[in-house]
Amino acid sequence: MMQHVIGIKDFSRGTIDAILNRAAELESVACGGSSNILSGRILATLFYEPSTRTRLSFDSAMKRLGGNVIDFGSIEVSSIAKGENLADTISVVSGYADAIVLRHPKEGAARMASEFSSVPVINAGDGAGQHPTQTLLDLYTIRKESKLDGVKIALVGDLKYGRTVHSLAHALSMYNSEIYLVSPEQLKMPDSIKDDLTKSGTKIIETTNIDDAIGVVDVLYLTRIQKERFPDPAEYQTVAGSYKVTKDTLNEVKDDLIIMHPLPRVNEIDPDVDSTKHAVYFRQSFYGVPVRMAILSMVMA
Repeated sequence: MMQHVIGIKDFSRGTIDAILNRAAELESVACGGSSNILSGRILATLFYEPSTRTRLSFDSAMKRLGGNVIDFGSIEVSSIAKGENLADTISVVSGYADAIVLRHPKEGAARMASEFSSVPVINAGDGAGQHPTQTLLDLYTIRKESKLDGVKIALVGDLKYGRTVHSLAHALSMYNSEIYLVSPEQLKMPDSIKDDLTKSGTKIIETTNIDDAIGVVDVLYLTRIQKERFPDPAEYQTVAGSYKVTKDTLNEVKDDLIIMHPLPRVNEIDPDVDSTKHAVYFRQSFYGVPVRMAILSMVMA
């Protein structure tokens, strides 16, 4: 049984594999089935930032397993609007539920929350920091749709502020991967993460040109340029729309290339790519349900 799910670096490869294996066992339940594994259990979802896929997939996962979900709704109608701090909110809510899913704009918020909670805390994204459950569903997607051990992958777009690629890069270092880091100069992967990758023995290739990677990789992982993360709107305008994949872009790719995206997309992937055999991003989104079912069952069952 796991305690908290805060950052992917807290997990060994063995633990990650155990979660992915549990997700595979539960996938049939996620596809319209039901279970009573978490009957009588309550999950509290605290989202201080907007969310569609993460929030709904946790809700779906919990209900597929027979449990119930509570949340505080919008911030405006909660005690947060009265000035309640995160520590007090967590201390209170942990008395109402068996686990807490937290999304917060401040990096490190989930780890701090875990220090005040009497129940497991699951990080659903903390600013530009970590998004471990997204990483786990990404790994599950790669394992199911391509290969995980020894994968060649291009991480494309906002590598500076993108918490999904920060977590994923750390996880991929456990799987003998080769990682192409494709971004504008202003949005390069933080040096601290690159140093960790290099120390782990992971081969990284850094470039601003997507053409350097697209013909050789097994996985093309695109991210949107996140306007909301930029302290200066003018900086955002200089990099908006830096990369866009269309059907024509795919002329020279590997036959078994898969294209992933954590969604929402803005204009990084043309809708004409959706009908190609390479597009797996909508299945990737679905895989969030069995993966989060696995996580919930392992922190609460």
